[in-house]
Amino acid sequence: MGWGRGEMLLALMAALYLSAAITEAGVLNVGFYSYSCPQAEAIVKEALNDALEEDSGIGADLLRMHFHDCFVRGCDGSVLIDSTNGNTAEKDAEINQTIEDEAFQVIDKAKKKLEAVCKGVVSCADILAFVARDSVAHYGGIFYQVPAGRRDGRISRSVDTADLPTADLNLARLTNSFARKGLSQNDMIILSGAHTIGVAHCPSFSNRLYNFSRSSSSDPTLDASYAAELKEECPPGSNNEVNMDPPSPLVFDTSYYQGILKHRGLFSSDQTLVSTASSAAKVTLLATNSVVFKSEFAAAMVKMGGIGVLTGRAGEIRGNCRVVN
Repeated sequence: MGWGRGEMLLALMAALYLSAAITEAGVLNVGFYSYSCPQAEAIVKEALNDALEEDSGIGADLLRMHFHDCFVRGCDGSVLIDSTNGNTAEKDAEINQTIEDEAFQVIDKAKKKLEAVCKGVVSCADILAFVARDSVAHYGGIFYQVPAGRRDGRISRSVDTADLPTADLNLARLTNSFARKGLSQNDMIILSGAHTIGVAHCPSFSNRLYNFSRSSSSDPTLDASYAAELKEECPPGSNNEVNMDPPSPLVFDTSYYQGILKHRGLFSSDQTLVSTASSAAKVTLLATNSVVFKSEFAAAMVKMGGIGVLTGRAGEIRGNCRVVN
């Protein structure tokens, strides 16, 4: 995609602003592996590129995985840990069941290559942050700098995924969910733009299509023609996949917000973004200004990537992202 000078400048300013803020706090640093493993980010990107050749949509799963990691116990790679006989891990919670195993395999392959050249250096949590950024850039978003230095957590419990926002939340509950993680309503609206890529499974929104209320079979906030299309793709009881942003499901663009303005937000949590004057104004801005959306999304991702990180001697650097050392 072509980039004008103004768009590039806005992106750089937004990403560097938050990168600098986090660095000043002494938590994470851009270029953390410059000396200890200078190939780190290139190796992660290569693993993603190989996977994209097999599945063009895999990046959406990896982006979602980073979100789900950061919202549960902080950005510590805990979503990658396998369950054991005595513990059901985050990845096996119902809300994570739709993340394809191939996405976890991308992390495995990147980690294996990194261990071969920089044993015990690069954390699984940082791999997730890098591959999420690379996925955004692949689909047309901004390639932003990722402050690194996260260490890996040792705990992963399915019950902790209760912290994750769900598709049925209204604006107030969404705002509170993000606020608990130190993110504003503005951050929430911007990060919701991740739904511009990827797919969803019918059960996550079918409540809007059938027996919605006593007075309406479908959610009245859902465009009637769109509801009809969704019913064809999602007959009762089905677990089919549908594109979250049908006009451009693999392009990181403003179409997601444009759909919301037309009452074509797939989830209740999408459509609720226009339920107040101030939130609707933000959606309208993002729908009509690609530069603002992409630059603010990059900045919000950097901010989210600093939630609850483990640094210094806390946590560990896993040799295998699926198991604690």
